[in-house]
Amino acid sequence: MNGKNFRLPARRLAIVATATALAAGPAALGAAGTAHATGDEGRASAVVLRTGLDVSLLNKTVNVPLAVSLNEVQAPRSAEKATLTAELNGVDGGRPFSVLNAEVAQSKATVKDGKAEGYTHLAHAKVHVPGLPLLSLIEVGQVTSKATCEAGKTPTATSNLLGDVTVLGKKVTLTAGGTTNVKVPGVGDVRLDYSKTEQTSRTAAATALELKVSVNPLKLNVADVQGTLTLAKATCETPAAPARQADPSAEAGTDPGAGPAGDVKPQGESGDENLAETGGNSMTPYIAGGAVALLLAGGGAVALARRGRS
Repeated sequence: MNGKNFRLPARRLAIVATATALAAGPAALGAAGTAHATGDEGRASAVVLRTGLDVSLLNKTVNVPLAVSLNEVQAPRSAEKATLTAELNGVDGGRPFSVLNAEVAQSKATVKDGKAEGYTHLAHAKVHVPGLPLLSLIEVGQVTSKATCEAGKTPTATSNLLGDVTVLGKKVTLTAGGTTNVKVPGVGDVRLDYSKTEQTSRTAAATALELKVSVNPLKLNVADVQGTLTLAKATCETPAAPARQADPSAEAGTDPGAGPAGDVKPQGESGDENLAETGGNSMTPYIAGGAVALLLAGGGAVALARRGRS
């Protein structure tokens, strides 16, 4: 009876531990086996032309900002544009002024299936600024920029240039990642950065051409143009990784100190519980030894009594 009574607390504790493990199961899975998405679905953008120029007319008595964006698109909602010209009003005697003309001017931004991507393509393009009606600021054969950000992969950014590049009437040779300075006496200065790329652990950006412009033809102050101009830029930001399925190994009740629910032991219980099934405990060997000694002593006494009677 003592052995059976000794086992009851262990069985009851096993039932309580099992119920506790089942109740804690969902929380344990959420902490150990599931990655929750942040809700960030990623971003991408692309633009064919962006200007940040200040135009001063009539000896700087009139200042006109030349802020133009052509085919600028942004995602997460996929977008695509292919307008071929950009015009500005109010700087050429009230008439529309053509800033850019191209045969191909495409921009595209997409976010889909864990990938964000921006892409631009510009071909056979001419850019003009006020004060130079007959001379192009820059002419390009073909440029592309691409930025790709995919969950679980390193973001990438690339720009490519095909064909010639002419700045203020001069044909120039560009080096990827380098800077080229073009000076034309009586016209102005242009600094070009070709194939600028930036990458981080989650973002990427590629700019085919970035120009720093200072133009004042013959220093007549008829049209003084200062500022920056960007051609073919693409950017992206990596979407959050999709949620993973729960890890089957991260189940409740796998605490290495607990063991299976049915084997939970109450505090203070020793390894003698196997003896409890028969009522034994750690003193059993000593009791058995004492019984043997008494048996032998009793046998000796009987033998002496028989000899005495003889």
